[in-house]
Parts: sequence; C-alpha cells; structure tokens
Amino acid sequence: MTQFVVDEDPLLSMMKWMMEQLMKIESEMKVGAKKGEHNSERKSYFSGYRPRRFDTRLGTVYLMIPKIRKGGYIPFFITEKRRSEQALISMVKEAYVNGISTRKIERLAKELGIENISASQVSQINKGLDEQVEEFRNRPLQKEYPNARVDALYEKVRDYEGRVVSTAIMIAYGVTLEGKREVLAIEPFINESYETWRNFFERLKERGLQKIALLISDVHLGKKAFKESFIGASWQRCKVHFMRNILAHVPPKAKEKFAAKLKQIWLQNSKKEAYLIAQAIIDEYGKKFPEATQVLQNGLEDSLQFYHFPQIDKRRISSTNVLERINKEIRRRSKVVSVFPSRESYIRLITTYLMEYTEDWEIERSYIHPQKLQEVMEIYEAQLKAA
Repeated sequence: MTQFVVDEDPLLSMMKWMMEQLMKIESEMKVGAKKGEHNSERKSYFSGYRPRRFDTRLGTVYLMIPKIRKGGYIPFFITEKRRSEQALISMVKEAYVNGISTRKIERLAKELGIENISASQVSQINKGLDEQVEEFRNRPLQKEYPNARVDALYEKVRDYEGRVVSTAIMIAYGVTLEGKREVLAIEPFINESYETWRNFFERLKERGLQKIALLISDVHLGKKAFKESFIGASWQRCKVHFMRNILAHVPPKAKEKFAAKLKQIWLQNSKKEAYLIAQAIIDEYGKKFPEATQVLQNGLEDSLQFYHFPQIDKRRISSTNVLERINKEIRRRSKVVSVFPSRESYIRLITTYLMEYTEDWEIERSYIHPQKLQEVMEIYEAQLKAA
C-alpha cells in the first residue's frame, strides 16, 4: 500500500483501489470467467465499462464499472443508491429545463425525499443514465422464450407542443429457457393499432427473438399482429382482465357472487371441466345478465389456452398478474408527479426501475423449472413441423 503515500489523498486513493478490486472479483464471478478467458462455464460476457461518480465520506471517486451483456452489473456497494431514484432526480432536472416553477420543483423534490436540489447537482447524478437506458432497451435478446406477457402503463405526459396527453408504454416480459424472468421491451405507443403492435413484435424479432410458445395479455389489437409475427404460437387471454370485462356488465350488488362462480372456471383440472362450469353459468345467468354471459361465451376459448401447457403451474401462465404487481410499484413511485415533463423522462423512470427488477431476477431461483420449459418448446417445435 506504500504506492498511495505520495498521492494527494492516500485514504481516498486506497479506497478507490479497493473498490476496483472488489468490482473485478464480483463481476468475474457473475460472468463465470475472467476477462478474455476462454471458459465453457461462463454465464455471460464483458462489454466494456461505464463511468460512475460515487460520493463517499472520504470524498468523490470516479469508477469505471464493468458492463455485462446479460443481466447487467451493479457493485454491491452501490446498490443502496438505486437507479430508480436517480431517474426521479433526472426527471426533476427535466422539469427545470421545461420551465416549471421552482416552487413546484422544490415540492416535488421533497416528496421524493430530495432536499436542497439544484440543476447542476441533478445533472451530475444523471450522468450516463440515458446511455444505460438505451443500452438496456436495445440489447440483444435470446432466440427462444417459452412464454411471455405484454401489458401497458398509462401516464399523463406533456408532448412536444406543450399539450398534456395520456401516453402508453408497452412492457414485454418473458421467461427464458433457464426459467429466469426478464423484461424484454419497453416501448412507447403513440396510438394502439394493428400497425403499432406489428412494429412492436417485429422490433423484438430484430433484437434476436425468434420463438414464443405462449403469449399472455389482455384482449387488444395485438393478437392478430402477434400471431402473424410468431407463426404457430398460442395466445392466452389474461383471465383477470377477462373477468373484469365480464363483470362490467353485472350490477354492483351481484358482482361478488357472480365473480365467485366465474373463478371456478379457471380452477378446474382440465379444459373440458372448465367448459362445463362455464356452460352452467351461461345457462343459469343467460337471461338475467345476457351481456355478461355473451362476453363470457365469446372469449372463453382464448382464456383457456393455458390448459394446453399442463407441464407448467396454471397460476404462472393464466394471467398477467406478475406485470400488474410491477406496474403498481412503478405507479407508487410516479404518483408524486402529476404530469411528466416529457415522454423521455417517463421512459427513463420506467426503464431504470425495470432494469433493477431484471438484475434481481437474474440471481433468484427459477420462476419455472427449466426442464418443464424445455418440454414445452419441444412440443411447440413438433407442432410447427407438423403444420
């Protein structure tokens, strides 16, 4: 350690050196190999570095953090300063740029837990964040995902002409062959149409995705676009959204009882049994709630596609609930902002938060057992060949 004695601040230099060594060890463990090493056991690859300012009690250090292609990497000593919080601060900066009053910014900053913030401080914290966001949104994807989900988030955003409009961000989430969950795409929608959905799915293919055995989503114009983009794939209508669509035609006093009966459809052991329960409900309530039973009858088949995948726990593939929970967490963080100053700030906040989710999932246990997913893909491949 004598090499640091001649430095202007020996303690700070020593700490920076220690951080660099810890990052080297930690990132190599995550990749499964040293940089440049040929190793069949490696899990991912290094992809350069990104600069990062890190403030400590000893002073400020500037680190070069290794970038890892799959899953990303954040040093353990930085994880307490989550990127989603940086994104919120970045949004405050944009509010300054867009001419929102200082008083409003101060109120917003305090609600976010930020005291005495200035534009220059925010700019420093935000350095490099946009690069990380774009890299994550455009990263290469795996070729096969046994199942995937898509859902939308809506927030009020100020457009380029200064108008406040409701803006949709479509989120795609998949499960890899290894059983790991992963956020696949975060894309803004100007409007919901066949063309925008087709572009959404074609964009996934451009990034390397070739096969999806099952897509779970609410009913929308993307169904046709998905089936054209991924020939032979199955589409599962989210049972939770489907129930809401049905119950919209049921009087408030009868909703609870009717909902309890509807739930039984998707709890059956087989598709045949589910049909029998549904038919019994239609027979019993057809005259009393004709619109509700008509919706049930029209969408039933699409809501039962998960029965064709008996290898997987039906709770994992019958709804988009996992995305609903994530969406609630995002809204909890975004609710302090009545109107986002730009679409870019909206995308940045969502992306940085979902980057954290993807990195956390990378080190968790498999969401679905890999062997079961492999069986699903083998059956899917056989069906494609037979078609």
